[in-house]
Amino acid sequence: MKDGTEFRAGFMLMRKKYMSEYLITVNNLKKYFPIKKGLLNRTAGHVKAVDGISFNIKRGQILGIVGESGCGKSTLGRTILRLLPPTGGEVFYEGKNVFSMNKREMNKMRTKMQIIFQDPYSSLNPRLPVYEIVGEAMLQHGIVKNKKEMKEKAIEVIIKCGLLPEQADRYPHQFSGGQRQRICIARAIAVNPDFIVCDEAVSALDVSIQSQIINLLKDAQEDFGLTYMFISHDLSVVRFISDEVAVMYLGQIIEKGGKKQIFSNPLHPYTEALLSAVPSIDTSLKQNKKRIILDGDIPSLVNPPKGCRFSTRCPYVKDICREETPEYREINTGHFTMCHKVNGVF
Repeated sequence: MKDGTEFRAGFMLMRKKYMSEYLITVNNLKKYFPIKKGLLNRTAGHVKAVDGISFNIKRGQILGIVGESGCGKSTLGRTILRLLPPTGGEVFYEGKNVFSMNKREMNKMRTKMQIIFQDPYSSLNPRLPVYEIVGEAMLQHGIVKNKKEMKEKAIEVIIKCGLLPEQADRYPHQFSGGQRQRICIARAIAVNPDFIVCDEAVSALDVSIQSQIINLLKDAQEDFGLTYMFISHDLSVVRFISDEVAVMYLGQIIEKGGKKQIFSNPLHPYTEALLSAVPSIDTSLKQNKKRIILDGDIPSLVNPPKGCRFSTRCPYVKDICREETPEYREINTGHFTMCHKVNGVF
């Protein structure tokens, strides 16, 4: 029989091999925001924005994160990148624990993991010309040697993102919303990242511009071998761009699977309700499509319901749903959900 040292070495080897299949591994991630009250500023409770989330993202794939506003999607993305300090859990990048990195290691990791914010109007420095906005991170991380080289490289990236070289000396206020989001994308890919969180990257844009930006993101993925976590409340956009989809509700992932699995065979009642609200131009689908109206209000993240968090709005709710938290299980290959009904409990 192997002793403890040999067993641990074997376990770590298996763990490393498993994680090497994925660029990003999230394990039981939690992010709570304290609620302060009184003159002494005591903690009276917590907003459980992200509460025990686990998933993997393979290199070169796009994982879409969907759910209602306030369910914790943006907090999840920012905590993974350590823009927000985690309350608990782990995030691994190619098997390396991001949360255990020191300041120097994390500074280096910033070039590998980037973010594109929702609002291109507020996420750009109005006092800097575009070439500096795009190139300042390259200079800071030593990717270029001087400002001259920085400008040259920045212009190259700007052109790849659909802007003209003469626009490099202009300032953000001189651009439209779609052009500003192109600048944000250029800034993100300028440092040659592997992983980008797109936090509602097209929701602030006109529908006619959204398709252009989505196509730009897809082209950048192919050209640079990028991996995305695409956060959106728009299921039509997620269906177009994603390889896999995770559905969030009240700080938890309640269903995850391949794009076809989620959109063709949703397992969780909440996912069914979300998909029933997606507009369709196919008249044959409209006739067979039943709109599911959910009763009740969304519970608070401060005091989520006991048992299944969707129990207060679920049309199939039973007593067990209000008492016991359902197991997050793989129902079909690669298709996971958290529901007593689907798990065969009733």
